Amino acid sequence: MDRERRRLESIIGKISPIDMGHDLYKSEVIYNVISFIPACDFVDNSLLISNLGYLISKEGFNTCIVDFKVFYPNLYQYLNVSPHKKSNGLIKLLKNDKVDFREEIQSTKYEHLYLLSPSPQDLIEEYFDFSFEQIDRVIDNLKHMFDIVLIDVPNNPPLEFCVGAMKNCHLGFFNASESVDAVGNILKLMIFANSLGISISKFTNIIFTDTLDINFDYKVFKEYGFKVIATLPFVKAAHTYPLEGKLYIKDHPGTDKHYMKNMDILLKFITGKNKGE
Repeated sequence: MDRERRRLESIIGKISPIDMGHDLYKSEVIYNVISFIPACDFVDNSLLISNLGYLISKEGFNTCIVDFKVFYPNLYQYLNVSPHKKSNGLIKLLKNDKVDFREEIQSTKYEHLYLLSPSPQDLIEEYFDFSFEQIDRVIDNLKHMFDIVLIDVPNNPPLEFCVGAMKNCHLGFFNASESVDAVGNILKLMIFANSLGISISKFTNIIFTDTLDINFDYKVFKEYGFKVIATLPFVKAAHTYPLEGKLYIKDHPGTDKHYMKNMDILLKFITGKNKGE
């Protein structure tokens, strides 16, 4: 435990990544807090974020994945990290602004990749009364500690963790499946966020996951001004590997080419890797 904490301190114990002369600030990348919101049921946000986070960290970016699904956190399972004990992790940072972030952020077995998660033992009612100010403070600290912060956001508009993440992120994605509900659900959330004075222009990016090559009308998204960034096919192994504590894009010996091509598109879109190449 002490060794892991020292390792964490040595890497993220900085004031800001800009002080380290990181390549992130030598490129055109300006978006380092990125939110992902499921647009409909049966969309596995955690699968997408865990694999994408690994790809980003592999490029040398200190990356923190944040699980804002406070009622049902699960990213610790995807990243093969032991869950926090009750009242530790995210909730401890929210409650007390004197807590050291390095004590609650967990390192993963992947270099440059970290996790901030609630404890699955926390009671649901403990998360009802947190304010935007508390959420703002946590995200603001994270964006200065890490090069890139990826937030798994629950699509629960009345919950502060949903709209709070939307308010504080620099770039947002809706993660959709080939469902007739997707467009309507996105519009409802965006209208609600806009009514609170939250900028919705950063949430015009769409990722399709688990696509099945059906006759789905993607044009309707363009008609509403959305941009489809990537379409990830359904890959059975991608869903079964987390059950073994593995990441599909790292551990599978024969990853699907179409899946990897679109993950690379996302990687370049977020990091600006393709700019200047």
